[in-house]
Amino acid sequence: MQKKSVTKNYIYNLIYQILILILPLVTTPYISRMLGAENIGIYSYTTSISAYFILFGSLGIALYGQREIAYKQDNKKEYSKTFWEIVILRAFTILISLAIFYLFFVNGNNSYKEYYKILLIEIIGTTIDISWLFQGLEEFKKTVIRNTLIKIISIISIFIFVKNANDLKLYFIIYVLSVIIGNGTLWISLPKFIDKVKIKELNIFKHLKPTIMLFIPQIAIQVYTLFDRTMIGAIITDKSEVGYYDQSQKIIKMLLTVVTSLGPVMLTRISSSFINGEKKQVVAYMKKSFNVVFLLAFPMIFGILAVSNRFVPLFFGEGYDRVIILMNVITPIILLIGLSNVIGTQYLLPTKRQREFSISVICGAIVNFAINLALIWNYGALGASIGTVIAEGTVTAIQLYFVRKDFNIKEILKGTRNYLIASLTMFVSCYSIGIFIEEGISPLLFEVVIGIIIYGEILILLKDELVEDIFKKIKALIGIEEREEENAEK
Repeated sequence: MQKKSVTKNYIYNLIYQILILILPLVTTPYISRMLGAENIGIYSYTTSISAYFILFGSLGIALYGQREIAYKQDNKKEYSKTFWEIVILRAFTILISLAIFYLFFVNGNNSYKEYYKILLIEIIGTTIDISWLFQGLEEFKKTVIRNTLIKIISIISIFIFVKNANDLKLYFIIYVLSVIIGNGTLWISLPKFIDKVKIKELNIFKHLKPTIMLFIPQIAIQVYTLFDRTMIGAIITDKSEVGYYDQSQKIIKMLLTVVTSLGPVMLTRISSSFINGEKKQVVAYMKKSFNVVFLLAFPMIFGILAVSNRFVPLFFGEGYDRVIILMNVITPIILLIGLSNVIGTQYLLPTKRQREFSISVICGAIVNFAINLALIWNYGALGASIGTVIAEGTVTAIQLYFVRKDFNIKEILKGTRNYLIASLTMFVSCYSIGIFIEEGISPLLFEVVIGIIIYGEILILLKDELVEDIFKKIKALIGIEEREEENAEK
């Protein structure tokens, strides 16, 4: 199979991640006003519960499946066999999880029973998710087109059907239908990529042990991504606190998706390079990934610190002032998760070093749980935010220790110089502008645009290697270089 362009796959994935970034900018202000902080808290709390069952039902199958397909992408017969084995295994484990969820939450006595019934559809929808196949084959275009269409339809549905606080149930329905329809549409393209395989040729349970090995770190990861909300909801009576935390996380995670959008692309490419013994190529990919994280993460962090006090009231409306401090506290995770995504997802997992990956995230989960337990009682969402930052810092520090002999860590950290200088200059400029201009969407957008221009100009003046490389690629894409060469010859 001909290898796809890393740049093109990154662009496809980045386009979708930018879409994910933009669409909530449209819907979140609307939803926060229509449903209110308490209903958003109920939504966040109940979906965090269903997410545990999806996690346990899926094991580590999606990540494992993408990697295994990437290893075998040049042999259609072999990866077809692997695909069917993994699909059947996942259906089996999800059904067990579904039965337990129904027994304890849908059939049990609780305040949110009607919402748990709807979330059954979400768990079923996970069974038919085969996006990992297309990612493993480096066919990112298909998943991007599918996800984009479904996202747009769900956004339109929200504006049509969700009109007030009584429409929380409709909001749940739109959410779960987008999951099951989105996952189902990918099966239409399946015959083009997968061959039929006889059932007697399948060895389904050989994948159980390796998926469990990937499942262990995923449990740990969920402790400090889902368990925060669950703990706040369980400890703090006022569910609005969960809503504040979820809203602050939502903004940070929207930005984070752009920083980590290279992850799925590089996991597939590094898996393929590793299995073919191309060690120098793996190191080159990693160096570029680190620089991309620095390029994107630093301006996002300092940008949030500069505009959060003006952004939050405009974006969420009245009654969400607490989100400002939560956003400011949690911003470092943009860099920390970006780095751990490069080391863990893009390097340790493709090179079959799950043990080290597992140790790092388990340590992070333990730290997160301990800090949450100590701080949430008195500080609520703020305590959970502090715990998240420290936990992510722990994960990143441990992973850097594990790869210290594979990469020159000092050299990597030196690469932050240009981005720190440019980001600090941008921060001072934007914060100063914010003091003198009036409140409103247009002034805020002006402030953001000025910040982006200043950041870019500083990097150009510093002759940043990555920025120069990006400009060369852009020129090549639009044919500028070819025209310049032709003019030079004349």
